[in-house]
Amino acid sequence: MDAQQHGLRLVEGYRVVLASNSPRRKELLAGLGIDFTVRTLSDIDENYPDTLRGEEIPIYISGKKAEAYKKTMADDELIITADTIVYDNHQVLGKPHSREEAIQMLRELSGHAHEVITGVTIVTKQKTIQFASTSKVFFASLTDEEITYYVNTYQPFDKAGSYGIQEWIGFVAVTRIEGSYFNVMGLPIQRLYTELKNF
Repeated sequence: MDAQQHGLRLVEGYRVVLASNSPRRKELLAGLGIDFTVRTLSDIDENYPDTLRGEEIPIYISGKKAEAYKKTMADDELIITADTIVYDNHQVLGKPHSREEAIQMLRELSGHAHEVITGVTIVTKQKTIQFASTSKVFFASLTDEEITYYVNTYQPFDKAGSYGIQEWIGFVAVTRIEGSYFNVMGLPIQRLYTELKNF
C-alpha cells in the first residue's frame, strides 16, 4: 500500500480542505499523501482577547478561521485551519509590517530561545477538534550584518517572527529545537496525522 492509498483511507468519506494560502502548509499536508484542495477567504478577523496566553492564542485564531469557513462548507467536507505565532518573553511576534520591524524582531530573537506555537482546528459539520503544538527554538547570536542580509535577501514579511526556519537563517542561527521542526514551518504534521487517524 503506498502513501496515497493510506492517506485516502485516513479520512475516508470526507473531502479534505486546507484553509490556508501558506505554501509551506500545503507542502507539509501533501507529504501525508492525502488528496486535498486549498480554499482561502480574505479579511478573516485574527484579533484575540488580551487575556489569552501562549497556546490559547493560536487555538483561538484557528477556531475563528474555522468558523468563517464553516458557514459555507459542504456536508462531506473536512476543513483544516491553522495559525502559528512566535512567542518570545510572553509577547507575540507576528508578521512584520516593514523591513525595519523585521530587523528589530530578529534582534529580539538573537541569542536566546523562543517558542513557536501552532494552533490547529479540524472541523466538519458534525465535529470540531482543536489542539496546539509548541516547539522551543534556540537561536545563536546574530550580527546586524547577518540579520540585514537575511531580511534583504529573503524578505520574510509573510512569516511570524520574521523568519522561515527552512531558509538561510535556519541554517546559520538555529542551534537546536525542542519539539517538532515541521511545527516551526507552520504545521505540526505528525500530530495532525494522529488526529486525522483518530477522527
